[in-house]
Amino acid sequence: QVQLVESGGGSVQPGGSLRLSCAASGNIRRLNVKAWFRQAPGNQRRDLVAAITNEGREDYGDFVKGRFTISGDNDKNTVYLQMNSLKPEDTAVYYCKYYTGEGDYWGQGTQVTVSS
Repeated sequence: QVQLVESGGGSVQPGGSLRLSCAASGNIRRLNVKAWFRQAPGNQRRDLVAAITNEGREDYGDFVKGRFTISGDNDKNTVYLQMNSLKPEDTAVYYCKYYTGEGDYWGQGTQVTVSS
């Protein structure tokens, strides 16, 4: 059984930084893409924050605008999200998601709160 566990969330002031991590356990096969999504308060939709392929190609949501960087460790099936210049509107629950050839997996989420 595959499980994804996020860590690194917390509270930070505007302009601050956080680094999220997502670690996987279980038998992951044919992992293709690792991604981060977020769900803002009161929003039922999860928005794509960033994604990275096994080959290292990165994609970002428009709202990131150079502030966040995704990275991955293929050997450890781990993905990271470095978030800089955080804004109050970045407040959300952040989820990692793994796309594999045998199905997609979500983590349980980690809260990020940006306020003064």
